[in-house]
Amino acid sequence: MSSANPVAPCDFVVFGGTGDLAVRKLLPALYLRDRDGQLPAETRIIAASRAGLDHVGYRDKVRGELGRFLDADALDPLTLDRFLARLHYASVDAAAPDEWDQLLQLLDQPTDRVRVYYLACAPNLFGPISRHLAAHNLVDETCRVVLEKPIGHDLASARDINDAVGSVFDESQIFRIDHYLGKESVQNLLVTRFANTFLEPLWNSSWIDHVQITVAESLGVGSRAGYYDQSGALRDMVQNHLLQVLCLVAMEPPTCIDRESVRDEKLKVLQALKPLSHNDVGTLAIAGQYVAGLVDGAAVPSYRDDAENPDSLTETFVALKAEVRNWRWSGVPFYLRTGKRMEHRSSEVVIQFKPVPHPMFPGSDGDAEPNKLVIQLQPEEGMRLFMTAKEPGPGGIRLKPVSLDLNYVNAFQRRSPDAYERLLMDVVRGDPTLFMRRDEVEAAWAWVEPMLVAWRAQERGPRRYPAGTNGPFEATTLLERDGRTWHEGAAL
Repeated sequence: MSSANPVAPCDFVVFGGTGDLAVRKLLPALYLRDRDGQLPAETRIIAASRAGLDHVGYRDKVRGELGRFLDADALDPLTLDRFLARLHYASVDAAAPDEWDQLLQLLDQPTDRVRVYYLACAPNLFGPISRHLAAHNLVDETCRVVLEKPIGHDLASARDINDAVGSVFDESQIFRIDHYLGKESVQNLLVTRFANTFLEPLWNSSWIDHVQITVAESLGVGSRAGYYDQSGALRDMVQNHLLQVLCLVAMEPPTCIDRESVRDEKLKVLQALKPLSHNDVGTLAIAGQYVAGLVDGAAVPSYRDDAENPDSLTETFVALKAEVRNWRWSGVPFYLRTGKRMEHRSSEVVIQFKPVPHPMFPGSDGDAEPNKLVIQLQPEEGMRLFMTAKEPGPGGIRLKPVSLDLNYVNAFQRRSPDAYERLLMDVVRGDPTLFMRRDEVEAAWAWVEPMLVAWRAQERGPRRYPAGTNGPFEATTLLERDGRTWHEGAAL
């Protein structure tokens, strides 16, 4: 069990408090923070939704749901009772300001405690909820508002949402959450790069051949089919998760790790991405959609069957080649890939180093393969550094690739907290380091938008790939024409 210092007393007000995100991620994360002693006794969690429950009904619902999303050994009776006592319910129509009476009754007492408004609802409600909060005098300097992705569906809608929320909350009070930034392995990218002297001098185009970032999912769209069919993999994954990881890999060393310096450096990376023209999209960006196939030996239907839309042209897979146009990364391609119903669930960053400049063992057996650093984000978190070593034994030199492995759980002998656990506590502290700033969000949309426009203009739609594979053939060709291949590694 990990421990942490308690945060300040707080009211968590979750709009969409009975929805999938709240039940599956937010409440389990808050329960675990309570179990580890990080929530003061005064902290309340208030669910606001249209489900028509009361306090008792909501607590009964959460009691049942926590058992689905937490291990049995995490649920001890005393902690569970204490956590459930924190829960309150307010029936609220977020779009109707005259139906907020129950929430106003819960929040009518003036207080100096932090209030977090978590908008776990549709993005088109972000602006109206913010305005209603202001109209009911529920916004002051102690408040924060958390925006879940997607923040818009293109650059124009993202700007509209940012304008609407920004008209009520100061930018310092707005926390645009990307849970990938809360993963221990993603945060460790910064430590790996900047706290190890042997790596940073090699972290540039002189020594690195290319970078791969993969987020592969074996599951389909599940209960998110309605949302996903209007979104697709580019909006759902690339515009936020993959580009944020790219920024951490490619950013320049900040002066220190503080509230704004990391976000300043990430923005510079986004601004340095080479824009993709209409013609570039045709050769450098591949959209795919899964058809029926086998995943883990079980037959699964096509995306169109899952989405109940026989004519859908929504992409469930994206592979693309990006270029960061600056001194450090000149000539180094960044290959990004994400997809659903792929062979394995795996998220990883691969730093592929260049070959040694001169082969010193011409008479040896085997090859001196280029070094490779693989940073695994999920399902297990860790790192693997591939090196070439001499295989033991007499009779000459036999070269063999070996790896130095770091598994976080084994190395530190403790549970790795879920991303939401870390990020929710950072919101209470008012620490925005691991959250996206407005200019970051809009720069990311500006870069992906040419792909959205080009794909809408295509008649053929996304390439098909069988479920249980690693995407369409064209994604393999994307690297092979550069003389490279995708890394398909085993788990740590």
